[in-house]
Amino acid sequence: MSFDAYRCPEGHVTYPDHAVCPECGDEQTETVDLTDEVGTVVTWTTSTATPPGVREPNHLAIVEFDLGDASVRALGQTTDPVETGDEVTPVYVEELRDPDAGIREEESQDWDGYRFEPA
Repeated sequence: MSFDAYRCPEGHVTYPDHAVCPECGDEQTETVDLTDEVGTVVTWTTSTATPPGVREPNHLAIVEFDLGDASVRALGQTTDPVETGDEVTPVYVEELRDPDAGIREEESQDWDGYRFEPA
């Protein structure tokens, strides 16, 4: 599984995906795999009042990936507490939350995804 951002013909990169680029309105045409990229923590928080099935405390960060010709930011959980300026990498996890604690049918949702871990 890859951690994908999306690029339009004008070179704007977005995450998550959009049908059209929020910057210029062009159709998103290229996938950019961030799986092996190193990002920098822009800001972070720790939530102690989490929704059902989400670990507590839940560490979250906005991470910026510099792709050379563009950059993109992503919000996600972290494996450990982080600080602004820390370098992190995406790491795949099978369950970002406990499927048994959700209010929806387990089959109706994706439970896997990426967290950020210190590089």
